Amino acid sequence: MKAKVNENCIGCGLCNSICPEVFTMTDEGVATASSDISEEQEESVRETADSCPVDAIEVEE
Repeated sequence: MKAKVNENCIGCGLCNSICPEVFTMTDEGVATASSDISEEQEESVRETADSCPVDAIEVEE
């Protein structure tokens, strides 16, 4: 699985609060996703993508 944060990100920090192992906030105030997503993190990443208020998280299976 891969996750990407697109240009829709408003920097609300919800993804970082749900799944801090994968999503971090940059100095510019937007989120970025780790390229290393383990099988144990996949469910949390999907939940995070579904929770994003602006659909900024793209998940590739």
